[in-house]
Amino acid sequence: MKKLLAILLSVLMLASFAACSGNGNTPSAQGGSKPEIKGVHDLTVEAGQSVDTLEGVTATDAEDGDLTAMITIESSPSLSFKGGKATPETAGTYELVYSVTDSSGETAEAYATLTATKQTAEAVLLKEFDFTTLEATDAHGWEAVVDGAEATGALKDGAFVIDIQNPGEGDGAIRFVKSLAVKGGSDYKIKVWAKSTAPTYAHFIPKDGSTDEWKTFGGEVWNARLDEAITCIESNFTAPEDGTAELRLHLGKITPNPDNPADTTPENFTVTIDKVEIYEITGTEQLELLYTADFADSGAFVEVGDGAEASVSFADGAAVVEIASYPTEGGVWSIKANLELPGIVIEQGTKYNYSFTIAGEHAQGGEALVESATLYHEARANFNGLSVAEGEETTVSGTFVAEANVSDPVIRMQIGNPSEGVTSNKLTITSFVFNKVGGDKETTKTIEDFAPLGMRAENVDKEKYPWETFNGTDEDNEHGVGTIWTADGSLFYRIDDGGTVDWHNKLICPITLPADSYFVVEITAKATKNVSCGFFLNPQGGWDPRVSEGIDFTTEEQTFTFETSDSFIMDMPCELLFQFGSEATAALGGVTIEFTSVKIYQRPIL
Repeated sequence: MKKLLAILLSVLMLASFAACSGNGNTPSAQGGSKPEIKGVHDLTVEAGQSVDTLEGVTATDAEDGDLTAMITIESSPSLSFKGGKATPETAGTYELVYSVTDSSGETAEAYATLTATKQTAEAVLLKEFDFTTLEATDAHGWEAVVDGAEATGALKDGAFVIDIQNPGEGDGAIRFVKSLAVKGGSDYKIKVWAKSTAPTYAHFIPKDGSTDEWKTFGGEVWNARLDEAITCIESNFTAPEDGTAELRLHLGKITPNPDNPADTTPENFTVTIDKVEIYEITGTEQLELLYTADFADSGAFVEVGDGAEASVSFADGAAVVEIASYPTEGGVWSIKANLELPGIVIEQGTKYNYSFTIAGEHAQGGEALVESATLYHEARANFNGLSVAEGEETTVSGTFVAEANVSDPVIRMQIGNPSEGVTSNKLTITSFVFNKVGGDKETTKTIEDFAPLGMRAENVDKEKYPWETFNGTDEDNEHGVGTIWTADGSLFYRIDDGGTVDWHNKLICPITLPADSYFVVEITAKATKNVSCGFFLNPQGGWDPRVSEGIDFTTEEQTFTFETSDSFIMDMPCELLFQFGSEATAALGGVTIEFTSVKIYQRPIL
């Protein structure tokens, strides 16, 4: 009996020991631990030049110690290695496998890509961007009017800036004013994006400019609060007949509560207005209901990748998306929550509308796309942003003219990026409807910003000053406001409201790059706060970036250098693209990046 127990005990010990072995630094069958290889990374070298593939690479083992000298490397296509050094004679991509085996027979592997570029001539400076000071001249008809107060208004630092020393004795003593021609029966929406260096108040009044009498169109906004965070003051009104509206933002003395005279307009402060958005809405529309979801036991599905875990369930007329874990790397596309549109065929050029409510256990940013369930971005009808506040229910809606035919459409929410500190989430979706839009309703939107350069700047040499921005609020997303200007030999990009996804804050520079060359991009910059972005060198008209890197700007000036390893067969219109939007950027409350130099070098292929 004792002998039998001893045998059983031995078997159990061996089984337990075997269960603990496997990948990683776990005990091996011989009692050791698996070795570990560190420092392996992708490499680039010019064909015909030697590269040390072991530079910075080490291998260690708990029992055997330093095993670096035992590392072997195999390549596909094959290369000859001597002491870790190899010379690829032919341009192309080589996949490297690093291996090391310890004395107990345990093997570890690591992988890298070696890119051998074609032989080139010496690098020459192709383009150094001009950041000489460009003065702003176009205020789009807006002006600062001062009556009985001390203040000045001028175009400055990519905005309309009103410096107020004394606000006077009435709200209209200082006003930001424009005359706007209006059409009878049309609806108007005015958005003023502004901030103040000290807490203050503003009134917005759409006055009837066709008469000397004090008569308004309605839509007045009273006691709007301004502070250091940029905010939107929105007014809506209808013009009863053809005429003129005098748009007036009053910034003079305002005391909302006479019983609290201390709560009033201060002295010696500055109001900065980044942009004004003017919407003219004519005609009417009718909605034809095409689909509504009951979410009884279907109507949504989830796709995951990059190590994320998520699922969807249905209860009480809701689709519940549970994110067990976000990806350790990847992006918003790593988790896709899809709302199905069974039986719907989207026709290019037709106008549609959708709406659903979503509540988040935690905050969630991302994208809301109308696209093919199977073809993804290759058949996309609409692109929209998504922003869900923690513990709140949000209505997500979109009205769009389809950009493509889609035979199997879904509303695809790409939600793979978590909010700061969030590791899991639950999103509850209800009230999903999809409509076809008829009628003759038309909305014309005009953005009046005050940057001296950019896509909306007129009478500017775009060849000399090609830089421009895109902000999320330009397309009616909730977040993303910024402006650019040049001064003292630098380009400044100020983000006054950081977006929750990368495309909410973009700095863009178009440039045509010549064929049969490699390129080096050299960027020297600093920021008022530490901020990160994605940097891309990408051909226009598609997404195939030749540089795709992250940049961490700090308050200390740094120089960042990026090289391409692919060439173009013809001269190619490209763009330098900086994408800043993120939860971290939004949390900064505003940041300015100063570019003191941006250069592009060309290395012609021999």
